[in-house]
Amino acid sequence: MDDYQSPGWLPGGNLQTIWPALFSPRPRPPAQAYRRERWDTPDGDFVDVDLLPGQPGQPLLVLFHGLEGSSASHYAVAFADEARARGWAYAVPHFRGCSGELNRGPRAYHSGDFEEIGWILQRLAAGHGAPVLAVGVSLGGNALLRWAQEAGDSAAATARAVAAVSAPLDLAAAGRAIEQGFNRVSYSRMFLRSMKPKALAKWAQHPGLFDRDRLRAARTLYEFDDVFTAPLHGFAGTEDYWARASARPHLRRIRIPALVLNARNDPFVPAASLPAAHEAGAFVTLWQPAHGGHVGFPGGRFPGHLQTLPQQVAGWLAERL
Repeated sequence: MDDYQSPGWLPGGNLQTIWPALFSPRPRPPAQAYRRERWDTPDGDFVDVDLLPGQPGQPLLVLFHGLEGSSASHYAVAFADEARARGWAYAVPHFRGCSGELNRGPRAYHSGDFEEIGWILQRLAAGHGAPVLAVGVSLGGNALLRWAQEAGDSAAATARAVAAVSAPLDLAAAGRAIEQGFNRVSYSRMFLRSMKPKALAKWAQHPGLFDRDRLRAARTLYEFDDVFTAPLHGFAGTEDYWARASARPHLRRIRIPALVLNARNDPFVPAASLPAAHEAGAFVTLWQPAHGGHVGFPGGRFPGHLQTLPQQVAGWLAERL
């Protein structure tokens, strides 16, 4: 997929991002619906995990979704279809507050949530009895890489290989890019329309948890992170959060096979912010095609299909089994 070319009828990073999310036909619904499990977390909260069974002895593919995503996101449905075709079991853990129900605790989720990733993966690995492969998409991809970096040599006891798709490896660069021009009036506003009501509901659960007036006034993701995401998760502010949570500076610490896929025309992950080969380390494979958008990579004739991305990523992971 390092040489991926987008269909000629779908030019530009924005179209390659938006079209697959909204208009490309989704795969057929799974033969059986997700089975949802609710897990109590060590800190008294919960996470919801959606599961599909596979063939006995086959791997488990775990997908960590992106900002405000879920098991119903277009890419999650596409990866579910690919897992089913390969006979793999499939799991989509939801970050706190993303499963359709507000979580209980005085926190949410963030791009560097590696401790949550590790706890989830270890529990899935313990219950599956076959190799675990993990994919993280966008925010989930950065968090997954941060887990692999922090786990170091011990990661291999939990997951055989990982892949990050369209991850904002340099959060400061991505944060600046998403507030520019078209990005600000489309993607940034879309995220804030979902995130601000959830944050206000969190304040109602835990009055005084953060400055509610500042949150209501927030017009950018930087401002939102500064008043909500950063202080709730132990960061001094947005700059501290973005610096400490970014995966790019730590790629050489990864000790299991890791695929890092980023299109160079991603609207809000600037090509200049992507790692060079000398930054990656021996365990990391970089795919940086010129086209694909953000979690797009559509294939085929009009109206395009979603399976190019999961087929290529799952194929790379399968080679590491």
